[in-house]
Amino acid sequence: MMLTFRTAVLSEGKEVERVIRAAFTPYVRALGREIPAAGSAGFAEGWERFVAELERGDVYVALDGEGIVGAVRTKPQEKGLYIQQIAVDPVRQGTGVGSWLLQRIDEVARAQGLGGLSLETAEMAVANIRLYQRHGFEIVSRGPPDHGLDPHTRVYMVKSFQVGSS
Repeated sequence: MMLTFRTAVLSEGKEVERVIRAAFTPYVRALGREIPAAGSAGFAEGWERFVAELERGDVYVALDGEGIVGAVRTKPQEKGLYIQQIAVDPVRQGTGVGSWLLQRIDEVARAQGLGGLSLETAEMAVANIRLYQRHGFEIVSRGPPDHGLDPHTRVYMVKSFQVGSS
């Protein structure tokens, strides 16, 4: 697998959104919800936020050749980088792309001199939790989601960088 990692550009927005939607639709449905349909007010609001993230350089992609096979949406925080979403195209799930993306985001955060990474996932997403733990994330708390859109418990995880570690 020869992947390339880089910041996503605005012209790739639709393709990045396609990968995220394809990856997250089963997850969101398992939570009893649906991703807002294209053309809906919810979609328009989310798209506006996503475009702003692209313009700020907060979205990264994994490319296999010219094709986008994965994406990571991040949000800078005071001392770390929050992973909002990490998505792998369903046809590439289980091939190591997710782990590869986590390694690249780790490198980005360290290069920026940040203290670590954080994320949240649904408690029922056991495979995701195991993946994050394999990459050094630790569970720091559990609780309801901040958005209140579903009742499923979230697991909040962090990976703290030690000075001089990699």
